[in-house]
Order: sequence, then structure tokens, then C-alpha cells
Amino acid sequence: MKKNYLIAGVIIVAALIAVVVIMNKKQGGDSVACTMEAKLCPDGSAVGRSGPRCEFAPCPGEDGVANIQVESPKANDEVGLPLTITGQARVIENGFSYRLLNANGRKLLEGYGEAQAREVGQFGAFSLTINYPDPETSTGSLEVFQYAAKDGEEIDKIIVPVTFAPVDAMNVEVFFINKSKDPQGQYCEVTYPVTRRIAKTVGVATEAIGELLRGVTGLEYDSGYLTMLAPSVELQSLTIENGVAKADFNEALATSGGSCLVLAVRSQIESTLEQFPTVKSVVISINGRSDDILQP
Repeated sequence: MKKNYLIAGVIIVAALIAVVVIMNKKQGGDSVACTMEAKLCPDGSAVGRSGPRCEFAPCPGEDGVANIQVESPKANDEVGLPLTITGQARVIENGFSYRLLNANGRKLLEGYGEAQAREVGQFGAFSLTINYPDPETSTGSLEVFQYAAKDGEEIDKIIVPVTFAPVDAMNVEVFFINKSKDPQGQYCEVTYPVTRRIAKTVGVATEAIGELLRGVTGLEYDSGYLTMLAPSVELQSLTIENGVAKADFNEALATSGGSCLVLAVRSQIESTLEQFPTVKSVVISINGRSDDILQP
């Protein structure tokens, strides 16, 4: 008797499974469990199997869509200071590089950006705002590309010709540590200036801190410059009264990396602000709190 019940139960379960599979197929459902295999793509990324036939997803670019799409500036646009670069990218680990050249091929600026894609193989938007040195020519070009993971080759490169607009500009200095000048890291509080060109403004100190928080450019990195400020640090307010600059930052400024790191961070901020004659001293705070921050 028990055996008959068991057989009947098996038949009922099998019938239910068959019904579910049929309904899934009628409703476009995917009733197939694909293996976890991965295919290595030419750019060094990997794709897995998906779909009802468990076929490998197309590698980036195999669908005929460019992996990097620059929406602004467009070809032959007139650009000033700062230059804003926007677009979409489907790149390895969301990272891509950019390079700005003048008409003679002189490299004005080189840097790194990130797209905001949620999943591997998906497009993500990006937006960069950058300042650049005097181009010395009326035209130039913007290159946006990624480095191939397998050999470092520049791939998916987009080249956008641009015209440089006349700009009422000024120079400011921002301060970084330099591993070439202090290879042993012995002088944590000693920082070195680099010159940045910005559009003329009355809020020059705020713009200088903004340039500091953007970090080093590729060319500056090649010369040994490094920043000790985290990429997520943001300036929330800056006031200058009676010779005292009060700079308030978000919580990302807080650091527990040791006394050397703290000294370097403080020096970068203080030196950048103290270049201005109106600043005699600097008070650094985090969310309005200054007593217990950046302590060695």
C-alpha cells in the first residue's frame, strides 16, 4: 500500500514539474540552468553563458556598439575652462583613460575616469570636469580609451577634435608629496607645488582646493607626485576672515593611517591655502568639528 502511495506521489510531482516547464516556455520563461563557464574576450574581460540555449553572451563590441561613447564635447566643439567630458562606457572594471593634446601633439593632460555601470558588460555614464594648461594652439584633440587587460594596448579609442576657446585664465598652486624628491618618505609634512590653470574667479581659494581634491594628473604622477587625500573627500565650505581660512570637509577626510599620513594631508591643505596673501593660518574641520581631527 505504501509503495502505491509512493508511486502515485512521484507521478504527481513529475506532472507538476512538466506543467511548470510548459508554462514557463509559453510565458517566455527560462527553464534551463546554465553552467558557470566563462569565455575570455579579446579585451581581457570575461562573459558567461545565458539565455534558453546557454550561449555565451557577446563580448564587448561584438554587438556592433562602440564600448566608449563620448557625448560631450562633440567633434569641433569650442571648449574652455573647465572642460567637461560626458558619455557612456562599457569597460573593464569601469575604468577608462583620457588624454588632451594640442595641435602639435603635445600632451596637455592625461588622467583616469570611471563609468557608473552596475553590472559587468553594461554601459555606465561618466562625467569629468577638468582644467588644462595653456594649449598654445587654437585646436587640439581629446582621446578617450581603455587599456587592454592582456597586453596594455590602447583599445576602443575615441578621438574628438576640439577648438580651444579664448579664456580669461589664472594660475594657482596645489601641493602634493613627491616620491622622487623624498623617496624614503622621511619628510611627511613637506609638500611640493604644481601649477594648475583655472578660469579667473573671485573664489580662487575654493577653486584651488577643488583642484587639490581632483588629485594628481597622469603627467604629474609620472614626475613622482602623489596625493594622500582620499578620492571621496569633499570640501563642504570655505571662509576666509581676518587672515584665518576655515575649511570644512566631509567625513572622508578622517584618517587613521598613522602620523605620517596625517601630517601629509594637513600639509597639502594648509600649503594650498597659505599661498594666498589673505591667509595667515588654516583651521581644518570635518562636519564642523575641528578639535579631534587629523591628530598624529
